[in-house]
Amino acid sequence: MEKFFKLRERGTDVRTEVLAGLTTFLAMAYILAVNPGMLSQTGMDAGGVFTATAVAAGIATLVMAFAANLPVALAPGMGLNAFFTYTVVMGMGYSWQTALAAVFLEGVLFIILSLLKVREGIIKAIPQNLKKAVAVGIGLFITLIGLADGGIVSGSTGTIIGFVPLKETALVAIIGLIITIMLLCRKVKGAIIIGMILTTLIGIPFGVTTIPEGFSPVSLPAAPLFCKFEFSNVLTFKFFIVFFTFLFVDMFDTIGTLMGVAEQSNLKDENGDIKNVNQALFADAVGTVAGAMLGTSTVTSFVESTAGVAEGGKTGLASVTTALMFFIALFLSPLFLLVPSAASAPALIIVGYMMMSSASTIEFKDLTEGIPAFITIMAMPFSYSIATGISWGVISYVICKVAAGKFKDISIVTWILCAIFVVKIVLDAM
Repeated sequence: MEKFFKLRERGTDVRTEVLAGLTTFLAMAYILAVNPGMLSQTGMDAGGVFTATAVAAGIATLVMAFAANLPVALAPGMGLNAFFTYTVVMGMGYSWQTALAAVFLEGVLFIILSLLKVREGIIKAIPQNLKKAVAVGIGLFITLIGLADGGIVSGSTGTIIGFVPLKETALVAIIGLIITIMLLCRKVKGAIIIGMILTTLIGIPFGVTTIPEGFSPVSLPAAPLFCKFEFSNVLTFKFFIVFFTFLFVDMFDTIGTLMGVAEQSNLKDENGDIKNVNQALFADAVGTVAGAMLGTSTVTSFVESTAGVAEGGKTGLASVTTALMFFIALFLSPLFLLVPSAASAPALIIVGYMMMSSASTIEFKDLTEGIPAFITIMAMPFSYSIATGISWGVISYVICKVAAGKFKDISIVTWILCAIFVVKIVLDAM
């Protein structure tokens, strides 16, 4: 275990990695409830989707652990499942079987691109200051997710967004945040996961943590929706739009998450690139194919992995722990689903703080570097999308460099990325 995961080399130990893996799982366990609830609106069996979600997440995260040795967990992505449900099926009128076919084909193409190292080349082409900005942007993005999940902020306050009165969910989340901060300041090992557990317990008398009548922690999983594909619409232009959107969002959500984790955990090589990045991208692609075959939307790297990294996770052993928890959750789903969003919210907010450190090394004094970095940071939380933040960051980078006459700073791949992002914006407007 020591030799395979290189624990000493990365300055960690088994206990720290296990705690980090548990923290990541608890931070993203909500997907086990949210994904089946969302995809079942298309007519899919909720029980089958739950099984597919847990198994696909476990498989993909294990591939990440053993192929890339990174503390990054994967599962069906938020945003991608909403596009699957509300746009492809309910909006465009496609069957869920056709939507699964698009996800499957996207995953197959991703495997090919990973083997050809195309996706690795894209990451390396993104300028260093933008990579740092991505980490900061993700920090603000997940902070917003935490504030919203904890019921602390809302759009129903009479402004675009505002703090709500501290009642019930919001109050429990704030109490949990205070507890987590105090534990961190006292340098308690496992502060984030301890805070989540204590917040879950505190939520019981407030009615935020709900224990159903006749509660039993054990349940048998339903059968997944195995290989339910429909390929009859594959050659249509509308299907291409669906396919391209899945491809685009998955690729750049994953790239952004990996860059954010690498910045926070310092898992970079001597050139400043992410360690084992191609293997990590391969794990993402395998997860998407496995997820589609089992009956769920696109599997992608989860930004909540940063919660585990903040807990000290630096190797694939943390990912092994997270994967095992997803497999265990197949039989103990009622127990894991007791953890309310108010309990995971403090962890996300704290991680947001920790990811802000990259901002201090961005070259803001150079306008051609600082403005694109700012746009990247700003766009992620305000668009609620990592992929959108990256795309607008790259476009603004090219614009600034062209305006300043610094054409040599723009690589060929960056030019190509800029063109692709502009095409994506045009297609979205059609």
